[in-house]
Amino acid sequence: MKLSRALASCSILVSALCASASFAAPAAHWDYRGKHGATHWGDIEPAYESCAKGQVQSPIDIRNAQAAQLPALEFSYGRVAPSIVNNGHTIQVNVPKGQFLTIAGQRYDLLQFHFHTPSEEKVQGKPSAMVAHFVHRSEEGKLAVVAALIQPGKASTGFDTVLSHLPRQAGETLTVDGLELDLAGLLPTERRYWDFEGSLTTPPCSEGVHWMVLTQPVKVSAGAIRRFRQLYPANARPVQPLNGRVVRISQ
Repeated sequence: MKLSRALASCSILVSALCASASFAAPAAHWDYRGKHGATHWGDIEPAYESCAKGQVQSPIDIRNAQAAQLPALEFSYGRVAPSIVNNGHTIQVNVPKGQFLTIAGQRYDLLQFHFHTPSEEKVQGKPSAMVAHFVHRSEEGKLAVVAALIQPGKASTGFDTVLSHLPRQAGETLTVDGLELDLAGLLPTERRYWDFEGSLTTPPCSEGVHWMVLTQPVKVSAGAIRRFRQLYPANARPVQPLNGRVVRISQ
């Protein structure tokens, strides 16, 4: 396969949830540790105020979920040629238009997916080795994120392929000639999920994001996880208070 690398011409994205230059804006520096770390995001600039004062922030520790008749997640995913981006905070995989998720008749277009290690979400206090966040947006601008928890195990053709082609410099985009990802194959076969309202997990921590965390983890080789951690050893925001939110689980 032929590799093609290019440094991104736009500034590093404000949030790991942002998918294109239309989301990007000059932003104050933030990080996961130190004086610009997660506990200080709300102090960096006024636009990040929700990081400190928001009441429905993500990620969360999933406990005591209530069983509910939630709508099925209908994934209309196919095979795509991705662009793999190092945005300075994570590895993000941008996908072409035409991939979407339908929830109760509402369409959400897939923008991108990206990784955190360890998983930002915890289940009964325990994180997974990694998580992939699939970021969708409705025509009205509502964000819906599907989280696939990742554990070490047998190699996953899709995820392992992505994690074998990591652009190493912040702002670098990598394309691989002939590489096609089967997006549906990245997801677990079991589609039960935890459901809650939350926020972006990076500045500006905007709220109003619909979160769906798949209950069945996917497996990725330990070597692929190590390769990601060589670039980003720890890029997970700490869990946030529920503040009375109810977490539901599909039946």
